[in-house]
Parts: sequence; structure tokens; C-alpha cells
Amino acid sequence: MGALWIAHVEVTDAEAYGRYAAIATEAIAAHGGVFLARGGRYRQMEGRDRPRNVVARFPSFEAAVACYESPRYQEALAHARGAAERDLVIVEEAAP
Repeated sequence: MGALWIAHVEVTDAEAYGRYAAIATEAIAAHGGVFLARGGRYRQMEGRDRPRNVVARFPSFEAAVACYESPRYQEALAHARGAAERDLVIVEEAAP
């Protein structure tokens, strides 16, 4: 079964976060991830509003976790720290 990264982000330093996004995109693709949503239109229905919402699908839960823990993604995260308030969860997709 596949897995989703679901991130809710409020960017506080656009330049630094841009560096994060460029490297993170490479890391996600290297682990088989594809973006389903990336900062498009949204409507906050419950909970805390963060204006950037990102969803990426991975071929498996293990691939999603491996991506997050990879040296390349950790390099990307170094740029995101202090440049955004973020929540990120990895969720396994439901069986068909």
C-alpha cells in the first residue's frame, strides 16, 4: 500500500524555504514520491490554518519514512528550520 506525506506549512522566510523546497523535491522524487497537492487553493474547515498545504504520495509507507530520514531530505530540512512553522505526518493509504 502507498503512503502520503501531508504537510501544513506557514512560511516565515521565503528565500530559505525556497532552498528547502528545491532540495526536498529532489529527495522526494528519488524515493518514488509524487506531489498530489502543492500550495494550491484550499479551505480550512477545522483546526489551525496554515496557508501552504502539501500532499505527496509514495509507493509504500517504508519509502515515505526512508525519504524523510534520508541524508538529502535532512539537508533540505536544515533550510526549513527557522524558515517555517510546519506539521508533517506520514499516513498509510487505506486498502482498496
